[in-house]
Amino acid sequence: MGYAIKELFFTLQGEGAHTGRAAVFCRFTGCNLWTGREADRARAVCRFCDTDFVGTDGEGGGPFDSADALADAILHCWNRHAKTDPERRFVVLTGGEPLLQVDGPLLRSLHQRGFVVAVETNGTQALPAGPPEERIDWVCLSPKAGTDLVVTSGDELKLVFPQPGAEPERFTDLAFTAFFLQPMDGPHRESHTAAAIAYCQAHPRWRLSLQTHKLLGIP
Repeated sequence: MGYAIKELFFTLQGEGAHTGRAAVFCRFTGCNLWTGREADRARAVCRFCDTDFVGTDGEGGGPFDSADALADAILHCWNRHAKTDPERRFVVLTGGEPLLQVDGPLLRSLHQRGFVVAVETNGTQALPAGPPEERIDWVCLSPKAGTDLVVTSGDELKLVFPQPGAEPERFTDLAFTAFFLQPMDGPHRESHTAAAIAYCQAHPRWRLSLQTHKLLGIP
């Protein structure tokens, strides 16, 4: 199976439980909740996305014809930047919606190269369910209003807030280890941040997640 990748880059994870951790980000093209084209935003299920996941023209992006080819590109990206601690290799599979493409062979290839594999998903597509070497190590769910979840357990739930129809209390019974509220970006970011802070203070199960990569000016 081939893979269509928008971009592939080395950075620090900017959000959630792994904030500040060195990582390769592998952004897959395509999403089932929005085409990624502005002309379609008003009709999309998810209308607030701020990520470009259309095409394969980003840094390190392109079509990859096999799991090994993509895993080798991810390893090369890591090795160009991380000079020590190979046992700490970390890759985040993101999108768009990565689970439209992520499969067992790719996960096996990444594990063979020593990576801990994380995924950021909207939760509407099933996780790969093969043997341990073909499973994802860290599952981050970011649910969107108006969708039916098939991913209902994992490591962290990171809810963009506020979302009418996706209030935090709708998700507190799901089997996740950590729950994060992340203020919705855009022209009302300050008021959204204040609302998220107030909610986390009133409901301590929830923790605040900020997009620190934007604050730092890194990818």
